[in-house]
Amino acid sequence: MSTPILSIHNLAKNYGSIKALNGISFEVPKGCVFGILGPNGSGKTTTLGIILDVLKASSGNFNWFGKPSGPDTRKQIGSLLETPNFYHYLSAIDNLKVTQAISHRGNANDIEAVLQTVNLAHRKKSKFSTYSLGMKQRLAIGAALLGNPDVLVFDEPTNGLDPVGIAEIRELIKRLANEGKTIIMASHLLDEVEKVCTHVAVLKKGTLLTAGAVNEVMSNEDIAEVGATDNEQLFNILKNFAGSTSITHEGGKVQLHFPLGTAKLDDINAYCFSKGITLNQLLLKHKSLEAKFFELTNN
Repeated sequence: MSTPILSIHNLAKNYGSIKALNGISFEVPKGCVFGILGPNGSGKTTTLGIILDVLKASSGNFNWFGKPSGPDTRKQIGSLLETPNFYHYLSAIDNLKVTQAISHRGNANDIEAVLQTVNLAHRKKSKFSTYSLGMKQRLAIGAALLGNPDVLVFDEPTNGLDPVGIAEIRELIKRLANEGKTIIMASHLLDEVEKVCTHVAVLKKGTLLTAGAVNEVMSNEDIAEVGATDNEQLFNILKNFAGSTSITHEGGKVQLHFPLGTAKLDDINAYCFSKGITLNQLLLKHKSLEAKFFELTNN
């Protein structure tokens, strides 16, 4: 079994009597897109601050690549905790030169490669002030890519962006993941996280509620989505279907809920056919990350 990229053990952070983190523990596998989720004040940014050595933990510890954090491990990590203070009157290429001079990451050739990666090569000589919010955020991610780090850590990378900008960042994160980068990102945009993340940790008031692969976190039941010409009639018939725990109407479809691993679509189809109903939709669904998130955080 390969060494995790990041291992967090009983990490805690106190601000006086306020507990920002309550002894959280989880691991980030290599090559994953790991989302740290939670409402405001849940400890997401505090967690990122600690693992990037911006904040000091009150107790507990963490390892990068199986080793304590230090200058050597830090070189392998690119981060975006908040939008860097780029100079508005400088071009993208000149801003990255300034960032590189301060951070000592990479070389002159890196800048051209980074601008290609974040799809800004065609605007590399344009002033930062002429960029859209999405372009500014892509340049910030470009700054994190200087030196070609193995790991990228982002705090709310799509915060404040319009739908176009969000889609641009989403596709960029997918592309970076496909290139083998491990990405750790804090976010409250659950729909976006579900589209890009392979693993998640859910925090609430500094406490870890669950962590693991997205499919494992969300799969605590089977949901059969069923449709017919007359969904009211279908609903009334399926109320008596054996084995289901509940039945609901969702988005104009009927949903039957079963204990995990027990839904049998063939049996549902045969049952409806025996009652004179021909189905026009029958599929097995998983609970959305948003539904699972609210289920966890509202308890």
